[in-house]
Amino acid sequence: MDKLWAMEVFVRVMECGSFSRAAESLDLANATVTSSLRNLEKHLGVTLIQRNTRHLRLTEEGELFLPTCHEILKSVAQVESDVKIHATEIAGLLRVEAPFAIGQTLLCPMLPVLARRHPGLSIAVNLTNEPHNLIERATDVAIRMDRVEDADLVAYPIYKAHYIVCGAPTTVARLGQVTPQKLDPRICMGLFKDRYQTPNHWTLTKADEQVVIRPQGALNFNNTQALIQAALQEVGLIYVLDVFVADALEQGTLTQIFPDWQTGVRTFHAVTVKSRFASPKVRAFIDFLPEIFDVRRRPDIKNQVAVGPDRKKRRSP
Repeated sequence: MDKLWAMEVFVRVMECGSFSRAAESLDLANATVTSSLRNLEKHLGVTLIQRNTRHLRLTEEGELFLPTCHEILKSVAQVESDVKIHATEIAGLLRVEAPFAIGQTLLCPMLPVLARRHPGLSIAVNLTNEPHNLIERATDVAIRMDRVEDADLVAYPIYKAHYIVCGAPTTVARLGQVTPQKLDPRICMGLFKDRYQTPNHWTLTKADEQVVIRPQGALNFNNTQALIQAALQEVGLIYVLDVFVADALEQGTLTQIFPDWQTGVRTFHAVTVKSRFASPKVRAFIDFLPEIFDVRRRPDIKNQVAVGPDRKKRRSP
């Protein structure tokens, strides 16, 4: 028995003063209203209404039960209204997870703009290079590169980044007309992953030729921002994603070399738990990301990638 519905029928019968008028107001058959009230009385083990062909009268138990039903139904209606309003408001706590490089360089500097745009929104950012389970951490949205962990998630592509080789203008000038094949690895600074000390190699491709450079520079880091700072101080060349040095390249504090060579590509995704409805705050955050990343290269944000246990990525039709 649907207790809440039975309470609503009971209240409506007393408001209308008859079973037939209550049935008409609820767009139900008279027998349905009668059956609902009888089931409620059977469940409670009491008689709520004494009735004959002309009159309805509440019993003592009915007198006790009716105002409580009114309060319960009023509270339910208020909660339903609040939930519907909340479902359209960009407000509340938004938990975001992102890698250090993306968070420090791109995301965090721009979040004040999003906060001013939506005053009711509170954003908690967790920067980590070790992706966590979104459900266990109650994370609303995470930024991932290339892949996501095994869970029922949806990934929205937001940016396709390319690696570039660059350095301070004076560093590049000293090289002259050097080619990738002749580049001295001792002036190449590397980036290594957490738990490892060996820098990632650089891969450059042109036509059918591929050059692999293994950095042997004086400094190597596990942090992209630290690597960029070393390059700005003329320590050597670096191989980083274009999105992290776009401002420095535009300002002329870094200079790209080998622009006609192809390099590795990484795709950034905004990842959320797979759900029938995306909350307004999550949608607002995902829609804001193109303002941070270079919109000229980002994939179509309408594309979604569903990822589940033991399943490969697949594009939604």
